[in-house]
Amino acid sequence: MAKRLHLDHVELRKSLAKLRRAFGHRGLADQHLGLAVSQNESDLVQGQETVNRHHHALGQQDAEQGKNELGTVLQPQPHAVAGLEAVLLAEPLGQALGQTVRPAKGIGRFAPENSRFFRVFQRNIGELAGEIGHVDFHQGDKEKTFPIPASSRAQFDLALAICFPVTQSRHLIDTQDQLKEFLPALRKTDWIGLDTEADSLHSYPEKLCLLQISLPGTDVLIDPLASLEVAPLFKALKGKELLMHGSDNDLRLMFAAARFVPTTIFDTMWAARLLGFTAFGLNDLLSKLLGITLDKGSQKANWTRRPLTEKMLNYALNDSRHLRSLADRLRDDLQAKGRLAWHEQICERLIQEHASDRELDLDQAWRLKGSSKLNRRSLAILREVWHWREREAVEANKPPYFIVRHEDLVALADTVISRDEKTTWPHKLSNRRFNSLREAVGKALELDAKEYPDTPRVVRRRINAREKRFYESLKVLRDKQAEELKIDPTLIASRSTLVKLSLEDGEERDRILPWQRELLNL
Repeated sequence: MAKRLHLDHVELRKSLAKLRRAFGHRGLADQHLGLAVSQNESDLVQGQETVNRHHHALGQQDAEQGKNELGTVLQPQPHAVAGLEAVLLAEPLGQALGQTVRPAKGIGRFAPENSRFFRVFQRNIGELAGEIGHVDFHQGDKEKTFPIPASSRAQFDLALAICFPVTQSRHLIDTQDQLKEFLPALRKTDWIGLDTEADSLHSYPEKLCLLQISLPGTDVLIDPLASLEVAPLFKALKGKELLMHGSDNDLRLMFAAARFVPTTIFDTMWAARLLGFTAFGLNDLLSKLLGITLDKGSQKANWTRRPLTEKMLNYALNDSRHLRSLADRLRDDLQAKGRLAWHEQICERLIQEHASDRELDLDQAWRLKGSSKLNRRSLAILREVWHWREREAVEANKPPYFIVRHEDLVALADTVISRDEKTTWPHKLSNRRFNSLREAVGKALELDAKEYPDTPRVVRRRINAREKRFYESLKVLRDKQAEELKIDPTLIASRSTLVKLSLEDGEERDRILPWQRELLNL
C-alpha cells in the first residue's frame, strides 16, 4: 500500500547474497551497491549508462582501464557489480551469474537462455507490494531519493522483484487496524480486482479463507480467518465494479460469509468465452493476451494453514493483480464485436444465481450419481448412509468424499443384504467409523416399506413431428449463429434447452437471456 520503498544497503547485499548461493556463484561481491532508476526505458534495449557515476573503486578502475563500462559490468566473473540502475539490474545480474539474458516480447519480461535462472527469475516477477513512486536508498547515515518515471514503470517492477521477494507484512491484512487503514483506499476506487480462496479440499463445510484485492497501485490479501470484523470491508465493496474470473464460487463464498451481493461484476472468463476463446483459464488468457505466465503451484494448497507460505502469498496475489489489464483488453474486444451487452446480462445472471440463498434439497442431495437404478429399499439405505457420512465429515472437518467415496456409498446400498454382510463395506474405516456405519445401515433395514423413498419419476414424452421439426430448426439456427460468431454453440443454448424450447416450455423461454432469445429468433 506504501507509495515509497525504503531500501537499506545491508539488506540489498543480503538479497544479492541469496542469489549467489542459489546459483553457486562466488564472484558477485559488491562493497558499495547503489540503486538508481533509469530516466529512459530505451536504455534497457540500447544498453547505455548501465553503470552510474557512483562506482565501487574496483569497478570504476576496471571500467576506466577497459574503456568499456558496459563490458566491465556484464563480464561473466566481475570483480564487483557497482551502482547498477534498477531497471537494468536483471541483465547485469544474469550475466554476472554466468547466464545470457536477452530482451523478450512482452512488457517487463526477459528470456534468459539458462532455464534454471529463468524459473527463479520468472517466479519473482510481480511480487511487489504495488506501485512505488519513489525509492529511498539508505547507506549508513546517508540517504538519497530516486523518483520512478512512468516510462520506466515496468522495468523497475521487474528489476526490483528479483532482489526483494514478497513478504507477508507488505501485503497481508490480518488485524482490524490494518483493515481500517486500508478501507479509505478501497472506498476511493471505482473498480476492484477480486478473487477468493477456500478450503473445500481440506475442510467441511468449506469456508472463505482469503480475499485477494487489487486496486490501482495496490495488491493486498485480507485474512478472514484472523478474527476480523469484515462487515466494513464488504460495505466498502458495494457499488464498485468487481473484476473477477470464474466468479460463481467466489460469489457463493462471499454471500455465505457476509451475505454480500455485489452491485456489478465483470467476469473475464465469460468475456473470453463470448469472444470465442476455447482455452479460457486465467493463466491461458494472461499468457495469450498479456504475455504473463503465472505459477499455479498452490492451486490445491490448504488455505486454512497459518502462517501462509511465501509461495501461497505470491500465488494468491497473482490471481487478482492482473485482472484490470485483462478486463480492459477483453472489454474493448467485446465492445468492438457488439457483445458487451451480452456479457452484462451474463454477469447479472451470475449475481442472481450465486449471490443468494440456496437451500439444500435434502430429498435430492443424497441421490448420488448411479442411484437412479436402485430399488426403494436400497434408496432407503443410501439415504441413511449419506446422512451418516455428512455427520462424520462435519465432525472430522473433512470433505465427505474423504470419509467414503460417492460410488462406494451407492455400491453399499445396492448390494448389502443385512448389517452382517461385509463384502460390500468400504475399506480403510476405523473400528469406530465402521461400527457407526453398520448402525446406520441397520437403521435403514428396520424401516417399514412405506417409509422407503420413492424411485425417481422420469417423465418422458415422445415429441411429435411438429416439435421435432421445431427442435431441428432451432438447432440449425443455433449452430449457424455460433459458426458466424465463432463461439461455442452451447453458449447460445444447450441441447436440453433446445428440447425444452421445442416443447414450448414457457418457463425455459423466460429463463434464457435476451441476447440468446434474439439469436434464436424467439
